[in-house]
Amino acid sequence: MSLLISKVFTYDVDAGNYIQAVEAADAQALEPATRQAINNFVIGCKQDGIWTAIKASCILAGARTLAGALVPLVGTAPTNVNFISGDYNRKTGLGDASNTTKYLSTNRAGNVDPQNSFHLSCYLTTQPNNTATVNYAYLAGSINLTGSNIIGRSGSSARQIFTQNRGGSFAISDGTAQAGFVGCSRGSSTAFNYRLAGVNGIVSSISQSSSSSTIEAFRWVNGGTPGAYAANRIAFYSIGEALDLTLLDARVTALINAFAAAIP
Repeated sequence: MSLLISKVFTYDVDAGNYIQAVEAADAQALEPATRQAINNFVIGCKQDGIWTAIKASCILAGARTLAGALVPLVGTAPTNVNFISGDYNRKTGLGDASNTTKYLSTNRAGNVDPQNSFHLSCYLTTQPNNTATVNYAYLAGSINLTGSNIIGRSGSSARQIFTQNRGGSFAISDGTAQAGFVGCSRGSSTAFNYRLAGVNGIVSSISQSSSSSTIEAFRWVNGGTPGAYAANRIAFYSIGEALDLTLLDARVTALINAFAAAIP
């Protein structure tokens, strides 16, 4: 095991440290091509100038086990509530199509990052349930609070993806709740950017002092009461300061595609 792990030190130091931790959690080595995909992702984010803006992140795919998938790429490890090994797939990530109790606490408070420099992103690998009539959150702090931060899906007839960054107005997608990369990033006090299905948008929205509630994946909480639990699959999430969503989308999409090719 130590011999296999030692090979990662020819890689970028942050990528190598992450791979080593994943392999230790998995108790076995990753495929060389899976390692290389992770290394390319980290190096690419650094080349793009977006790496240091990522403050909390998990690649919820690639690893051989759920334990390995919960190793943080950056920041604090998430707390797993009720997900089991059978909920994890190396190519499509983490999720339960019948989810009523399962979520991740990212252990990152919504007000840790600057009020006017903040992003949320995630990569959905399955189409959200377009027949449900409830709202789902894929990544969110407590909703209906001043400064709420949300990536979710509307239970309205349009089944739209929506984002909110430091409260205020919402960004709403153009109809179909799609799988793939979705994110929002605020770099000013007057507006935030969003990206969905390869399309960028901007929402005029005055920033509010953010809620301190912990950001969670797969559910939202309203005034301390849990809402619906998301039943799709998530392969990546990130939280941190403002960044270029187009660049992050390209890197994350390439990573997930590389896993699909590398993993048997």
